[in-house]
Amino acid sequence: GTSRQIPQTIIIGVRKGGTRALLEMLDIHPNIVVAATEVHFFDWDENYVKGIDWYRNLMPFSYGNQITIEKTPGYFTSPQAPGRIHDMNSSIKLLLILRDPTERVISDYTQVYYNRVESHKPVQLFEDIVIKNGVLNTKYKAIQRSLYDVHMEKWLKHFSLDQIHIVDGNTLIKDPLPELQKVERFLNLPSRIMSSNFYFNQTKGFYCIRSDGRERCLHESKGRPHPLVNSTVLEQLYSYFREHNAKFYKMVNHSFDWH
Repeated sequence: GTSRQIPQTIIIGVRKGGTRALLEMLDIHPNIVVAATEVHFFDWDENYVKGIDWYRNLMPFSYGNQITIEKTPGYFTSPQAPGRIHDMNSSIKLLLILRDPTERVISDYTQVYYNRVESHKPVQLFEDIVIKNGVLNTKYKAIQRSLYDVHMEKWLKHFSLDQIHIVDGNTLIKDPLPELQKVERFLNLPSRIMSSNFYFNQTKGFYCIRSDGRERCLHESKGRPHPLVNSTVLEQLYSYFREHNAKFYKMVNHSFDWH
């Protein structure tokens, strides 16, 4: 009695915002099934040309009362993704998880740094990438990805605000349950995720998941220690994002506790 369904909900981003944690936590819910990998259907042309049946075949099997969710953080910053997703299903519900934009930049750098170290490639200090000739390098991709107002504008051309639920990534890490209950309500699902589904792992410094008698934590690549960043550079980042954040708050009628 199961079949593969095109997702009724997509986690569209943002990269290093907590998309994997959100997906894993939602997977606890009996009415949710999740795609195992990031599909990159709507942001990579070479996948999009393969067509909707190719996309559906990458989804898990589900029952009629279950919602299929996939997550690809690259969608949020992709120029093509909003229109393509709208063409597939104009009434889809979207989940967007965001965190403080400066923290997100540092986390983005940290992931790339470790990937380069593991591949024996040369690495640069955070400050040497972010500051060029004494000024902020606003062309740095990680900074571009944190301009939430710029990207959100593209989504709001295709979807109404009530189709996009914003999850606070900073809160999800500290206290997962209230954020997940908001998602349950947004998706019109019965409340099934409980505080007993989480326990704080002192070693890792974040919450892990307990369900079906099993305990699991996010992969060791998650929650890596960030480099200590020069306070002057931090201030430059805070200052640069301040105006963009204010625009974003206005756009979504909601304020966040960001620098």
